[in-house]
Amino acid sequence: MNGQEAPVKVGETYEVEIKSVGEKGDGIARVSGFVLFVPNVKKGDYVKIKVTKVLPKVGFAEVVEKAERPVRESKYATVTQEEMQQPTESEQAYEDTEDFGEN
Repeated sequence: MNGQEAPVKVGETYEVEIKSVGEKGDGIARVSGFVLFVPNVKKGDYVKIKVTKVLPKVGFAEVVEKAERPVRESKYATVTQEEMQQPTESEQAYEDTEDFGEN
């Protein structure tokens, strides 16, 4: 972390996703880019952890409880078939005439 202080402290809790598993079988999570090793988890788990030890470049944590994965809103709008059939404001605002703005 380039000589900076670790972004976590012993005793703090976080909800994290285990992104991968290390060589010794511990799960790897990140908090603000800081690596935390968590035993007894597998890749893809979403857990609440408590930091138990912080070293200059990595930390260690234990599972406090299994957590619910947060529901993420889709970045795409969902439109029903009925909404697709309704005319839009721009379609309603114009009348098809041959007037061309003449009075």
